Amino acid sequence: MNSFAAGRRRSALYMPASNPRAIAKARTLPCDVVILDLEDAVAPEAKQEARTAAVAAVREGGFGDREVIIRVNGPDTTYWSEDCAAVDNVDIPVLIPKVGSAAMLAECAGRLPGRPLWAMIETCEAILNIGEIAASRASVSLEAFVIGTNDLGKEMFCRLETSRRPVWAALTMAVIAARRHGIAVFDGVFNDIADIESFEAECREGVEFGFDGKTLIHPGQIDGCNRIFSPTADDVRWASAIIAAFEAPENAGQNALKIEGRMVERLHTETAKRVIAKAG
Repeated sequence: MNSFAAGRRRSALYMPASNPRAIAKARTLPCDVVILDLEDAVAPEAKQEARTAAVAAVREGGFGDREVIIRVNGPDTTYWSEDCAAVDNVDIPVLIPKVGSAAMLAECAGRLPGRPLWAMIETCEAILNIGEIAASRASVSLEAFVIGTNDLGKEMFCRLETSRRPVWAALTMAVIAARRHGIAVFDGVFNDIADIESFEAECREGVEFGFDGKTLIHPGQIDGCNRIFSPTADDVRWASAIIAAFEAPENAGQNALKIEGRMVERLHTETAKRVIAKAG
């Protein structure tokens, strides 16, 4: 089982680090991950303020069981060096935008040695290099992929207003690469915060693709995300039945069993254990 499987990483909420009220609110919200954003959510004139606030927030703590991540500006920006200097002062994972290759990720890791890294997958280059980026986990502390569907769609010149069909292949490739190399993978954001029905439909689609969770842009999206990315009571009951059947002494030598009228292979016990772990 992958190391991240035992944790609950369903909902990852972006919060602008330049907004003290947003940071304070994040400490009370039921999200699993708080991403203190120095990039897209912060205006150029507020970058320094955001850096200072993000570091202060991490030092102050109070986030409980929530994971806290800082998203820096990309290494191709004028903000990169100062962002790195700021996060040197706190020991938390760093989310790097627009990671396009293993070489780029290695360069970033060199500037942030020993730091757990999360990689934004949001360009055509990244999708074409997704396997080698994921394989970087063997040499750098790569913990997670975060899909940036807005930027990917923009670069592809595709339309995502009514369906994500244009990026289905990219989403699948990202999940496959993440699973192959044992890292977490988060689905992209949903932009229309008022359309809860469509948001929840996209969450269900993310579950079908195999994502661990989803990145969010508004607190109102948290409850639906947590519910949909959590195993249902029936999921847990079925997973428990699979585990119990294959752990029964009389089935020790069996690689396939009929359970409740369905044929199940022993390999499905790993999936079942992951369901139990995610259910907490």
